[in-house]
Amino acid sequence: MDNNADSVSAGSVSFAKTTITREEITMDINTAITLNNHVRIPQFGLGVFKSAAGEETYNAVRWALEAGYRHIDTAKIYANEGDVGRAVRDSQIPRDKIFITTKLWNQDMREDRQEQAFHESLKLLCLDYVDLYLIHWPVAGKYVESWVKMEEIYQAGLIRAIGISNFNPHHIDTLLEKAVITPALNQIELHPLLIQADVTNYCLEKGIAVSAWSPLGRGRLLDHPVLTGIAARYQRTAAQVILRWHLQHGRIVIPKSVHKDRIISNTDLYTFELAAKDVAAIDALNRSQRFGSDPETFTY
Repeated sequence: MDNNADSVSAGSVSFAKTTITREEITMDINTAITLNNHVRIPQFGLGVFKSAAGEETYNAVRWALEAGYRHIDTAKIYANEGDVGRAVRDSQIPRDKIFITTKLWNQDMREDRQEQAFHESLKLLCLDYVDLYLIHWPVAGKYVESWVKMEEIYQAGLIRAIGISNFNPHHIDTLLEKAVITPALNQIELHPLLIQADVTNYCLEKGIAVSAWSPLGRGRLLDHPVLTGIAARYQRTAAQVILRWHLQHGRIVIPKSVHKDRIISNTDLYTFELAAKDVAAIDALNRSQRFGSDPETFTY
């Protein structure tokens, strides 16, 4: 990943974006970003947050893999790791061609079960290793020691990269006081109404990749007049426009869907490019509006 950033104005917000080269503009679903430990992560993937355990998750992952997705993002708390693993196995796609992310849950940190929790996830996924393992939330008094234990699992070769989720800059500063390994990635809520300029700028400066969860604002942005207007001009859906906007900012993006047609439609991002004025118009929608929990006040 190119961590050289330029500044883009978004109303009253200034935030960093990675430089998009012509090669990146002509990217496809196989395009990957290089993390700070040289592991390559597919820039586009499928999230399974709130995908019901069982056939709903299994089918979504199978459809995604058939459509060309090679990055699946799950977590212990989603209670569907087993279904993800089953779908990956049944796809018969070689393991090294699929990038699997999962996460360490909060209560496991509080109960000092970090290592046990990782092995439970590995068993449910029925994998020999995980490509990316994240601390799900910055649990006060626990996330630093949890990171140290994750470093040990990483050094043992069971994880290809380790990272964090929902961390603000001060959380990362505290982590780095003790960490031997800099997080490879920070997964945060990020969509046109919540750009999180301070977090994204900080991460880019530290060489930490940014991944957007809830990239479509939990579906609440799909009828936004600015987005539907842009979509009409490109003869695209609002979802495709938002996802393309993320890609042009160099982010990793993991939209969730359990509908086959939408899973396929969400991949159609590589035959058009948003003009700079349209990127700026989407940037300007920022209202610092969350649809998920705030890392400063979450209670679970």
